[in-house]
Amino acid sequence: MSAGPDNARVVTLTVNGERVSRRVAARAHLVDFLRDTLDLTGTHVGCEHGVCGACTVRVDGMAVRGCLMLAVQADGAVVETVEGLTDRGAIADLQEAFLARNALQCGFCTPGMLITIAELLEREAAPSRAAIREAISGNYCRCTGYQAIVDAVERTLAARAGRAT
Repeated sequence: MSAGPDNARVVTLTVNGERVSRRVAARAHLVDFLRDTLDLTGTHVGCEHGVCGACTVRVDGMAVRGCLMLAVQADGAVVETVEGLTDRGAIADLQEAFLARNALQCGFCTPGMLITIAELLEREAAPSRAAIREAISGNYCRCTGYQAIVDAVERTLAARAGRAT
C-alpha cells in the first residue's frame, strides 16, 4: 500500500477470486470501495454503523461489516461478496430455499443474511434453530421477521442431508 499526495492509497486485494489494485481514499470504507469502485452493488449500505448487517462481506473467510472496515485495512486480503458466493454456486440451494419459504421480501437485507448464513453452514453442518437465530441476530430484517429465514436455512440443511421438507 502506498500513499499519494491526496492521502489516497493503492490497495491490492483479491475480490471474488480476482486480484485488483485500485487507488482509494484513506478513509473510504470497504463497502463503498466494493460498491463505488468495483461496481459490486450486491452488498448494501444500511445504517453505516455496523448495526444492521446489510453490508456484511467475508474478509479472509470471516463475515465482517463492510461499513466498519476501511478499504485500506483490506489491503492484501481475500474479500468475498454475495456476487462471489453466487457466481461459484455456493449459495444456490440457500437462495432457492429463501424463495420457496418467502424468506425475502424487499431483499435489502438478503445479501448480508446469505453471507452470514453461508459462513455458519461452513462452520456447522447441522446448526439448531437457536444457533441459526444467534448467527443472524446481527442482521436486521424489517419485512419477513426471522421465522421464514430460519425455515429456509432448515430447508437447505434438510436438502443437503437428503431429507424432504
